[in-house]
Amino acid sequence: MTPATKRRFSPRGLMGENRPTLWLAPLLAVVTLFYLYPAFEVLRYSITNASLLDPDYEYTLETFTRVLGDPVLYKVLRTTAIFVVASIVLQLLFGLVIAVAVNRASKRRLPGMVFMRSLVLSAWVMPGVVIGIVWAIILNDADYGLANLLLGTVGLGSVPWLSTPNTALMSVIIANVWRGTAFSMILQYAGLQSIPEELYEAAEVDGAGTLQSFWYITLPQLRPILMINIILITIFTLNTFDMILPLTGGGPGQATEVLVLRTYNVIFQNFSLAGGSVLAVAMLAIAMALTLIYQRLLRSEGSL
Repeated sequence: MTPATKRRFSPRGLMGENRPTLWLAPLLAVVTLFYLYPAFEVLRYSITNASLLDPDYEYTLETFTRVLGDPVLYKVLRTTAIFVVASIVLQLLFGLVIAVAVNRASKRRLPGMVFMRSLVLSAWVMPGVVIGIVWAIILNDADYGLANLLLGTVGLGSVPWLSTPNTALMSVIIANVWRGTAFSMILQYAGLQSIPEELYEAAEVDGAGTLQSFWYITLPQLRPILMINIILITIFTLNTFDMILPLTGGGPGQATEVLVLRTYNVIFQNFSLAGGSVLAVAMLAIAMALTLIYQRLLRSEGSL
């Protein structure tokens, strides 16, 4: 190499528009330290027989075979599927209804809209543990439980909200929908704000009614937002754990034990670090598969 072609090292050479190495280095370090390394450790423990009670372990695929062959796992997956699908559908539906109502009220400058939005958002900012305790009080099976107390005032009998398998799963879904609807409302309300008013004015000139405008203008314009909303609430719902633990603890029996709660129980009740890691890997695979499906749907619509 001739002296003319030699280049001296300079930190400024790593920066600039086409060389953002130094700008990205802190971000890469944080992602590697707090995301990639723990994920790698979970993957590594999943191919061991590690336990919280014994520091020694061996590498083996026996844990994978044992956990994936456990009949309880498929019952947990069925419960998780019902919980996730019901939560997504109801959160989207209620979020859309509230967002449309708030948007129409804001356009008419009705008073109290700020209070209304703050009231809805209060459910979203509450910690999941608090929400679980609140709903455990509301849905208490005793006659003095708030829900049964209200049913009693209209002459209806008490409902065992948390002590039978079907009603317990329904109660968990209700609590999760109550919390997640606020997030869906925020996204969809922002999407409604971006729809040009001229589209509705043109539809009104053409004689379109309210339902026709909603079906042919609002829903198509909101479709990208709805898809992003579905991706986010799917991930949130799959990771819902803090609310279920104080509400039902996964019971009665295992009626409300979803996959993330099963992972917690395997690690901290059965002390099987390897078994819990296998379940965590399975949950990560499910979340990534669902995300890829949603992304393909978005790309097929030319939204990304």
